[in-house]
Amino acid sequence: MIYLVTGGSGFIGSHLIGQLLRNGHSVINVDNFDDFYPYQIKIKNTLASIDTISDFEFSDKETDIRHLISLSRSDQYICYDQDIRDKKGLEDIFRNHSIDLVIHLAALAGVRPSIERPLEYQEVNIRGTMNLWELCKDFGIRKFICASSSSVYGNNEKTPFLETDNVDNPISPYAATKKCGEILGHVYHELYHIDMIQLRFFTVYGPRQRPDLAIHKFTKLISEGNEIPFYGDGNTARDYTYIDDIIDGIIKSISYLENNSKVYEILNLGENQVITLSEMVSTIEKHLGKSAMRKILPMQPGDVLKTNADITKAKTLIGYKPDTDFQNGIKKFVEWFLRK
Repeated sequence: MIYLVTGGSGFIGSHLIGQLLRNGHSVINVDNFDDFYPYQIKIKNTLASIDTISDFEFSDKETDIRHLISLSRSDQYICYDQDIRDKKGLEDIFRNHSIDLVIHLAALAGVRPSIERPLEYQEVNIRGTMNLWELCKDFGIRKFICASSSSVYGNNEKTPFLETDNVDNPISPYAATKKCGEILGHVYHELYHIDMIQLRFFTVYGPRQRPDLAIHKFTKLISEGNEIPFYGDGNTARDYTYIDDIIDGIIKSISYLENNSKVYEILNLGENQVITLSEMVSTIEKHLGKSAMRKILPMQPGDVLKTNADITKAKTLIGYKPDTDFQNGIKKFVEWFLRK
């Protein structure tokens, strides 16, 4: 099978591509190496995903990305430096490859930055995604997996969160763009018969996690002896999901789509285990062997109080079965952090 993965040089995407290649498939990676965080991290992610050990010498972004693309290209894998907002550029990729299924992970991420840059989030997360659906329609690609987010639930008062819960009250532009993606995805399913699964990811963590996310950021600050920003009273809580479990959920979603037709489904991919901010910090402290210095700050606009996934539907439909508890997940993450 030939899979196109957008955002394939990011955290989740690079792990997914590695698994798809190990499973014997061919992969087209579409990533624009956005400056949301250092492009050098994405280059390292890409090399890790294709199991390439390289003493990569960095110079400037344009040269480095060209070098990466030439270094990594093979019969089984190709990487494109391509923005999903550029439909013409995407069209050339679709024309040059016989794509069986699209896994769309690319997005502008982050709740707080979306409040500062809402129009850019709309351009990437809505218009960019529609470009992909338009090309799937035009080139006859009828299988599509899309990354949604637990943020669509907002401050849902009922826990755990069910896919059938009302999600009409997002509290950030990022969450709103993800909800729009689910709605527009259903339009393309109905009008053009594109089989689709929308995956609501719940706070994914593990090796290669983005450096701006709390677990990675806190681990770095604590290891360096610096203060960590501690928002609220420590009782906010998240359903943290280890990267291996997320990849398992995506792979099983792919299998389900390939073996079924007339599909439009929304699935929660979480761990079904809620961890408070205080518990998260204490777990990092334990595995680092260092104490955190907390800088107490007020809650931030757009932050939800709690996330908690009901994963019954994913278990029933695709056989999703997360098996990495938070203690073991943080242990694995800290081990990776200390050797990277």
